[in-house]
Amino acid sequence: MNTSIVGKQFELTDAIKSYVENAFDTLSKYQLDIISARCVLSADEKQGKKGFSVEFALNLARKNTIVIRQKDKDLYAAIDLTVERASKVLRREHDKMTTVKGKADDKAQRQQIGEEAVEGVDEIVPTELELYKPLEIEEALNELKNSDRQFYVFNDIDARMRVIYKRTDGKFGLY
Repeated sequence: MNTSIVGKQFELTDAIKSYVENAFDTLSKYQLDIISARCVLSADEKQGKKGFSVEFALNLARKNTIVIRQKDKDLYAAIDLTVERASKVLRREHDKMTTVKGKADDKAQRQQIGEEAVEGVDEIVPTELELYKPLEIEEALNELKNSDRQFYVFNDIDARMRVIYKRTDGKFGLY
């Protein structure tokens, strides 16, 4: 993870830099692919009151950039609050990823259960249809009589798909 720490309107000390780096290290526990992390620390002085502003920008792989801003009178408190908010956002992202994987695992388990239930039923064997040329109904009837099939699917002369089948009374039906 590439990190950059920038100080605006005040000088960064080594203690502040190491504190921010430790904060970035705590964010890596969510195992998200954080490409880069940027921290901008700035001092604000409005109406005689001193304050600090902290901005974290986290670039995640295959996700949008997460930007978190926090203001406080104490610099370390502002960093802590920003890290807390960033960890909440990263935890949500991590939960989204693990939840989607969990749903996929549940689906696979349901399919396995469904396949076990189907084992008691007759096996269905897919076959390719021979729809190369249009046939007359009489030709399709001869094909069905000469085979041991229950039905025969074909295209008739008008290019409509038709089904001819053996009935239980020994006659033939046509759809």
